[in-house]
Amino acid sequence: MIAYLLRRMLYAIPILLGVNVFIFILFFAVNSPDNMARIQLGMKHVTPDAVAKWKHEHGYDRPLFFNGPAPGAGKFTETVFFHKAVPMFAFQFGAADDGRDIGQDIKTRMWPSLVLAVPVFLIGLLVNITFALILAFFRATYIDFGGVVLCVAMMSISGMFYIIGGQFLVSKLLHLVPISGYQGGWDAFKFLVLPVAIGVIGGVGSGTRWYRTIFLEEIGKDYVRTARAKGLAERVVLFRHVLRNALIPILTGAVVVIPTLFMGSLIAESFFGIPGLGSYTIDAIRSQDFAIVHAMVFLGSALYILGLLLTDVAYTLVDPRIRLA
Repeated sequence: MIAYLLRRMLYAIPILLGVNVFIFILFFAVNSPDNMARIQLGMKHVTPDAVAKWKHEHGYDRPLFFNGPAPGAGKFTETVFFHKAVPMFAFQFGAADDGRDIGQDIKTRMWPSLVLAVPVFLIGLLVNITFALILAFFRATYIDFGGVVLCVAMMSISGMFYIIGGQFLVSKLLHLVPISGYQGGWDAFKFLVLPVAIGVIGGVGSGTRWYRTIFLEEIGKDYVRTARAKGLAERVVLFRHVLRNALIPILTGAVVVIPTLFMGSLIAESFFGIPGLGSYTIDAIRSQDFAIVHAMVFLGSALYILGLLLTDVAYTLVDPRIRLA
């Protein structure tokens, strides 16, 4: 078990390095340091001296990957990639192109993202499993058919529709909650009710269909037929046997998402004015702030790899038949 986890963590290093290099190349393939300087300084009346000064102050005056004139190891260390990308492996994100401390921004903005994402995740998990169990219980009936049709219809509707429609109906017409904004403490509740509800509703279609598929697969297995042959009621078979065994794929699928929760929701945070990491990333993309975009992509990759690692651990805990060498 320990040896397996160590191998997986070692595998993460080349993956993160590849993500770093790919994002670095992709960004500079469409945007040069000169353009970055002009965007930050303003496109009008920017002199070459001002551009050169900005690049020097922000560390973009070095070569990207290889510094030929530098002596020794400086050929590789005196580069933009080494100074901007390598420190991220120690989670040192440096400063944004406008001078802000990225690490401090992440620490501040992660909490609004968490208070939005965690309720959506937990409530959505409970709602989806409940609806999926109901459809599985009434399988091959009009209730099951109607539920599947409704799920497909909900999956076909864009998430933007739920957001805009919810804001129009609940906030603009009924005036029940603010249309956007955020406050700390208990006052955050009135700002989060609507985005949490929309997040849950928007995921019901896909979530219910996925869990329904899992339950129907379990229902067809031999242990379920054995339980029915013993005279157990269908309700008991479904909730005591099927649900318990279906928790294995459900748990493994849920665990992988947990580390990525604090990354926030890009669309929801932007539309509802929540100062989380999702809106932080969107703002960085709009302003073409390479340092922030690079940091958030790297952090998201690291958290996703952590989620995969936790999934493997969770799988062995819930299924004692599995042993990792």
